[in-house]
Amino acid sequence: MTDLAKAALKHVQTKIQNFQPRVGIILGSGLGGVIEGMDVVERVPYTECPGFFVSTVVGHKSEFVFGYLDGVSVVAMNGRVHLYEGASTAQVLAPVRLMRLLGCESLIVTGATGSLRKEVGPGSIVLLKDQINLSGVNVLVGPNDADYGPRFQGMENAYDPQFRKLARHTADHLGIEVTEGVYMGLMGPTYETKVEVKMYAMFGGDVVGMSVVNDVIAANHCGLKVLGLALVTNFAAGLSDTLVNHQEVIDIANESGGKLAHLVRTILHKM
Repeated sequence: MTDLAKAALKHVQTKIQNFQPRVGIILGSGLGGVIEGMDVVERVPYTECPGFFVSTVVGHKSEFVFGYLDGVSVVAMNGRVHLYEGASTAQVLAPVRLMRLLGCESLIVTGATGSLRKEVGPGSIVLLKDQINLSGVNVLVGPNDADYGPRFQGMENAYDPQFRKLARHTADHLGIEVTEGVYMGLMGPTYETKVEVKMYAMFGGDVVGMSVVNDVIAANHCGLKVLGLALVTNFAAGLSDTLVNHQEVIDIANESGGKLAHLVRTILHKM
């Protein structure tokens, strides 16, 4: 089987030349503002990377953006790859592994999420401390590539404890309220039913979404330390009178994304 990340590496290196990113960033729906004002070195569309999946979701461009964010060398995925779009596990693994091959040591994962808790409303920022993968898929299923990591990957510290501590201190310093929580990852693309929402909360989930969990599995497997930050864009089904819809997700992300962007960029300086 072709290793999509290694196949893309040579092409990407010709585009970025001697630039080496230290931190990778995955941008969730409507959260492209995290990289506004970035000193861009190069943009590489996913279409230029053979076999890479091209995002079809509103709010997700399909490009890697290389450059300096407040002086820190980064590569941002401006457009996430979702399983529900029809992407294969190899196509979900590839962008994260490419970041690692390019020299990244850390990964900041962001995502627009629905809240499973009435006390955590739209506009809230949730610092992810753990996750529950109910997507029905684990991207590491299949032959293991020992060039990236072990056959059996531990997930005890899926979200790096030191990065979480740093994020909490930074948020306190900035006066930005954050709460810690567990990400419940589902396949999608349908939103959850009211009964499912009750079940997910009973399981210990705090926020719910259709991404993140397999990105984090891929990152842990190849040795990237992960910081996860979720922006709550809506209450999950049954927790409010508003019917869940994607436009609401985008609207709230646009309204509140600046707060998340400010937090991410301040954290970057200290990583």
